[in-house]
Amino acid sequence: MRASDVERERIAEVLREAVAEGRLRMEEFEQRLDAAYRARTHGELEPLVRDLPAPGGAAGASVVAGQPRTGSSARWSDRIGKPATSGGGFALWGGFRRQGNWTVGRVFTAFAMWGGGHIDLREASFEAPEVVIRCFTIMGGIHVTVPPDLNVDVRGIGIMGGFGEHTKDEAIPAPDAPRVRITGFALMGGVGVEHKRSKAEKQRLREAGKQRLRDAERPRLEKGDDRPGV
Repeated sequence: MRASDVERERIAEVLREAVAEGRLRMEEFEQRLDAAYRARTHGELEPLVRDLPAPGGAAGASVVAGQPRTGSSARWSDRIGKPATSGGGFALWGGFRRQGNWTVGRVFTAFAMWGGGHIDLREASFEAPEVVIRCFTIMGGIHVTVPPDLNVDVRGIGIMGGFGEHTKDEAIPAPDAPRVRITGFALMGGVGVEHKRSKAEKQRLREAGKQRLRDAERPRLEKGDDRPGV
């Protein structure tokens, strides 16, 4: 989304507050301020203040559009302690799906018989710091997708079936992330837990990488030395 002049100035204000409080060195402040006024999209603005608090607010609060971050863009502390929106899922000759911005109850029970279910925790919030997801399937399947930085403990039993996890993106649990214990059993069926980033998170990482490249290139370009390899 294209950024407005008001949003760029809001970012600049956060940076000025941060340098005044000693959160940024002057060199960092000047680099980020320059990048803020050059930014054209929200994707370019957000990485500049992702590690800084909004004026009068908590660290990680979104100031680009004046709205709190939700889903995977929010800090883990902002995703814990919300009222549960779902405590279970049931599928019989059919399926169920829990995904997007939803809140997992302290105990979430999923059952699938001759059907399937999908539980996606990548954009989810959590009712408590510790959550138990119980998965039971008979001749069916349940797929659980989790972000790589979530603390996950998988302890299930497969009887003539499978109950396990695999990693698509490197799993490095964050110290402040909630702890999710996935348990249950699969009878002639399967329960799979996959560590995978969301498309939105991948896009944010790409934008942050591009921003770092631009920051690295700017000193050379400002000196007028724009020849390749020089």
